[in-house]
Amino acid sequence: MPRSRTLIALLAAEAVSSTGTAMTFVALPWFILATGGSPGRMSVVLAVEIAPMAIFGIPSGSVIARLGARTTMLVSDAVRAPLIALVPVLYWTDRLTFGLLLAIVFLIGVFTAPYIASQRSIVPELFGDDERVVSKASALFGAATHLPIVIGPAISGVLVATLSATEVLVIDGATYLFAFVCVLAFVSGGRRLPADDASRGVLAGIRYLARDRLLGPMTLTVIVLDGAAGAIAVAVPLVAFTRYGRDAHVAGWLFTSFGIGAIAGSAVVMKLIDAFPPMRVASVGIVLATLPLWVIAAPVPWLAACAAVVACGFCLPLVNAPTMGLLSTRPPAAVRAKVLTAVMTASGLGSPFGRLAVGPVYRAHGNAGVWILIAGGMSVGAALFVAAVLRGSEPRSVPAPVI
Repeated sequence: MPRSRTLIALLAAEAVSSTGTAMTFVALPWFILATGGSPGRMSVVLAVEIAPMAIFGIPSGSVIARLGARTTMLVSDAVRAPLIALVPVLYWTDRLTFGLLLAIVFLIGVFTAPYIASQRSIVPELFGDDERVVSKASALFGAATHLPIVIGPAISGVLVATLSATEVLVIDGATYLFAFVCVLAFVSGGRRLPADDASRGVLAGIRYLARDRLLGPMTLTVIVLDGAAGAIAVAVPLVAFTRYGRDAHVAGWLFTSFGIGAIAGSAVVMKLIDAFPPMRVASVGIVLATLPLWVIAAPVPWLAACAAVVACGFCLPLVNAPTMGLLSTRPPAAVRAKVLTAVMTASGLGSPFGRLAVGPVYRAHGNAGVWILIAGGMSVGAALFVAAVLRGSEPRSVPAPVI
C-alpha cells in the first residue's frame, strides 16, 4: 500500500505541475513578446532559466544525498511556487525590469535539476533495480509529463488570448503548491541514503560516468541533443508569432501536438521494452525522432507543422524511457542521485546555447534557419547516441571500486 500510494502521489504531482509548466511554455515567451521584448530577449530569458542545470546540477546531487529525495522535492516546490507568481505581481505593480525577470527565472531553474533527479531516484526504491521494470515506470512518468502537454498549452493559448499571459503564470505557481501537498501528504520514499567510498564528494557522479563504458559516452551526446532540443522551447512560440499570424492558439497546438504523440509513444514503448532490448529501442527512436523536424524548416501550413511535431513526440518516449531506466538502475543506489544530476548538468550545458542561438539565427536566416539548426543538431546527436550504444552496451562494464 505505501508503494502504490507513493507512486500515485508522484504521478499526480508530476501531472499537475507539468500542466502548469506546459501552460508556461506558451505564457512566458508570449508575455515577453507581447510586452515589447524581442526574439533575442526571449531567447535570453529561456536560456537563463535552464542555465542553472549546468551551473548547479552537479552540486545539487550532494544536496539530495544530504537531505534525501523527498525533502529536496518539497523544498523545490515550496520555492518555485512563489517565484513564478512573482513575475506577474511585479509586472502589475510596474516594478518588473528585465534584470529582475532574469533573476527570477534563474532561481526557478536552480531548483529544477534537484527536483527531477529526486523524483527519478525514488522509482528504483519502489520497484527495485530491474532495468526493464524501471524503464516501464519511467514510461508512466513520461505519460504523466506528456498528458499535460496535450491540454496545458492548448488551455494556455485560450487563456492568453482571452485573459493574459500574467494570469497563466499565477496558475502555474498554484500547480507547484499542489505538487508540494501531494509529496508532503502521500510520498513515503526518498529517504536519505548512507554514503560509501564511491559516493562521497561532489564529483562522485562524474567519476562514475568517466569509468562507465556506456553511460559516459551517452552523457556527452546529451549535450548535443539537448542543445538542439532546447532551442525548440524558443522556436515554437517564435514560429507561431512570426509565421502563423501572432496566434497564441497555434503555439498552444504545436506544444499540444507534441504531447499527443508522446502519450501514444509512452504506451507503445512499454510493449516494445518487453519484446526488444531497451537500448535498441532507444537507438531506433532517436533516429526516427529527428526526421520530422526537417519538415518545419519549410514554410508549411501550421497543421503540417503540428503533424511533424506529433511524429517527433511519438518517438521520443522510445528514447527517454529506456534511457531513464538505465540511468536509474545501472549506478549503485548511494551514487545514483549524483549520476542523475551529472547527466542533467550535461543537458544544462547544451540547452542554454541552443536557446540563445535562436535569436541570432532567426535574424540572419528566419524560421527556416532556426529549424534547420534544430533538425541538424538533433541528427548529429542521434548519430552520436547510436554510436555510444553500439560501442558500450556489450559487454556490460562494471566500474572498478574507488581505492
